[in-house]
Amino acid sequence: MPTLPWTVPNTPPTGAEATVFASRFETRTLWGALKFFLRTPKIWRQVGSAPGAYGATLKAKPLQRTFWTLSVWESPQALKDFASSAPHRPLADGLRDQMKDSEFLTWKASTDELPLAWKDVLPRFR
Repeated sequence: MPTLPWTVPNTPPTGAEATVFASRFETRTLWGALKFFLRTPKIWRQVGSAPGAYGATLKAKPLQRTFWTLSVWESPQALKDFASSAPHRPLADGLRDQMKDSEFLTWKASTDELPLAWKDVLPRFR
């Protein structure tokens, strides 16, 4: 699973401002990467039906123990509602002790720019 393709749960309106969320996770061990990998399908299904989700993708390098997520939301509240609901919240909490490092980025973008490309997003990480 190197990269999950961009998926559009809800068609965004033209010319609207959206909230972009990107994350990078590095697990401590390959076991942690396997746990992350095995939990991904449940969260991916959740994103696919999440209110306010305009798009999402995931990039994985499990043997390097590194995963990136990229999602676009109608509002910061839509993102917060997703992140705090099940199955995302309990699955994410259950992975906390597996993480060596993580980084989270948010910014605004126009829905006219969607889908976002990894080549434009990855340089934003340190």
